[in-house]
Amino acid sequence: MPVKVKRVYEAPAKTDGARILVDRLWPRGLTKQGASIERWLRDIAPSNELRHWFHANSTEWSSFRRRYLKELGQPKAMGALEALYEILGKYKVVTLLYASRNEEHNNAVALKELLDGRRKPPTGTGSGAYAQRRRSLKRAK
Repeated sequence: MPVKVKRVYEAPAKTDGARILVDRLWPRGLTKQGASIERWLRDIAPSNELRHWFHANSTEWSSFRRRYLKELGQPKAMGALEALYEILGKYKVVTLLYASRNEEHNNAVALKELLDGRRKPPTGTGSGAYAQRRRSLKRAK
C-alpha cells in the first residue's frame, strides 16, 4: 500500500489516491473542493502546544517526532489513527496532505515513517493492534 506525502497547496493528481489532510488547522485560502480532500483527520495532528513548540524549535526534528508519536497514543489521536488504518485498507494509494512549508520535517512525514514501519508505533496503536481490534469486533457480532 503506497503512502505518499504532499503539500496540500500542490495541485491534486489522479495518482494521489485518497487525499487525507492530517493537519489540525484548515489550510488558509483553500476550499474543500479546491483541495480535493477525501477526509480531514484533525485529531491525528500534533497538539497545538507541540505544533507551536516545533515552530519555535524547528531544528529539533527527532525530539518533535518522538513527542508526536507519544501523542498518537492519546485516545483522540488513537481514534484518528484507527480511521487512517481503515482508509489504508480501502484504497490502493493514500496521500497524506500537510500545509507546512517544511517539506522534509512535518507531521505527515512522521506519519508516513510510522506507516512504512520505519518508526515504532505508540503502544497499542500500530497496524497489528488495529487488526486485532477488527478481529475482536467481528467475533462480537
